[in-house]
Amino acid sequence: MLAGISADLAIQASYFVTAVLFIMGLKRMSSPVTARSGILWAGAGMLVATLITFLYPGMSNYGLMLPAMLVGAVLAWWSGKRVAMTNIPQMIALYNGMGGGAAAAIAAVELYRGGTEGYASTTLAVAGGIIGAVSFSGSAIAFGKLQGLITRSIRFRGQQFLNLLLLAVALVLGALVAAHFNTSLGVVTGFFVLALVLGLTMTLPIGGADMPVVISLYNALTGLAVALEGFVLNNAAMIIAGTVVGSAGTLLTQLMAKAMNRSLGNVLFSGFGDTGGAATGEVGGSLKPIEASDAGVMMAFAQKVIVVPGYGMAVAQAQHKVWELSQLLIDRGVQLRFAIHPVAGRMPGHMNVLLAEAGVPYDLISDLDEINAEFETADVALIIGANDVVNPVARTDKSSPIYGMPILNADKAKNVIVIKRGQGAGFSGIENALFYLDNTRMLYGDAQKAAAELIQAIKAVG
Repeated sequence: MLAGISADLAIQASYFVTAVLFIMGLKRMSSPVTARSGILWAGAGMLVATLITFLYPGMSNYGLMLPAMLVGAVLAWWSGKRVAMTNIPQMIALYNGMGGGAAAAIAAVELYRGGTEGYASTTLAVAGGIIGAVSFSGSAIAFGKLQGLITRSIRFRGQQFLNLLLLAVALVLGALVAAHFNTSLGVVTGFFVLALVLGLTMTLPIGGADMPVVISLYNALTGLAVALEGFVLNNAAMIIAGTVVGSAGTLLTQLMAKAMNRSLGNVLFSGFGDTGGAATGEVGGSLKPIEASDAGVMMAFAQKVIVVPGYGMAVAQAQHKVWELSQLLIDRGVQLRFAIHPVAGRMPGHMNVLLAEAGVPYDLISDLDEINAEFETADVALIIGANDVVNPVARTDKSSPIYGMPILNADKAKNVIVIKRGQGAGFSGIENALFYLDNTRMLYGDAQKAAAELIQAIKAVG
């Protein structure tokens, strides 16, 4: 008896430590300076929660658990080491989907064996099951779109009605199971099949440019599903982890939607953000190219330069060359800053991580609110692979899909140099009016090669 009490106290104490580590880790992730240690703190919390689970009364099947954990750990370590920084959003979608799938699997185990004791617990299992299944299949589609495996959005007449019908039928079947009215194999299977199909049909129409918001939403749903299944299993660690993930995902989704001046409903149902579509919007004027030698001279004699990195920099893996270029300008006495839009790249913080990887000091990196007023005093705004986040039509054209979206005021700099591979539109398919302004010059080519040419040009100035 005393041994049982001691084990229970150890479990509850460990879950309290887990909660503290999760919360402290999340808090430290809010700053680039402490984000790395925050990840380690949260990881330590998960390790504590995992190890203490082995002391749970009645725990068995160690022969299955340990090999599964070993295989999962090895695969995660291997994939984490190999994945490129440009593919981190896809990896997040994949891992997030696994979390939702795991929550749905827990619900399936409970429901297939006839449901849990009590209506409340079974209802929670059903709720966690449908949310987790939708997150699993939806995240799989998001991964496919970001990875380029799914190149077009699938839309048809009556699609929203179909989604509502799938949801309604799934809820009816779930209600039958939750009320213990019918817990047969066919009803439970139908419930999960409909939930998985709903995740597919909800996500397939959404354009690739909106996938980061969708990933964030499914991240919040996965956290909610895990928390619900934690109540079903009476597992405090799952409740804590799910609640933290769900709340953080919800806040991130709101932040991203606000950064694009979009409502969540608009993201999910408008069909905006297709990848691979033709550019929209008519822009007057012409594109004016510039040679790297001339652009280098312009920056070498500037007093203030603001660098705006985007996904094109990430694809070219040009962050190290960009920082080398920046160091040359700083050594010449140029006041230099980096301007980061909240949705630059494919996920919030994507550009910050790339710049930190290259060794850029945190005090040179500013977000939109901090840097926007300084563009008017900048001699040069250097745009490297960014597009929609510097498009001035967001301020001027009420017919544009991005009207009202907060942007970086790069067009207000005295001179704008845009490094771009070609003349295509941005990820959203909208033509960028910035490229046609009188003070804008286009430096065509791969971002890494262009940065190297600019470095040589600045060195040649002496």
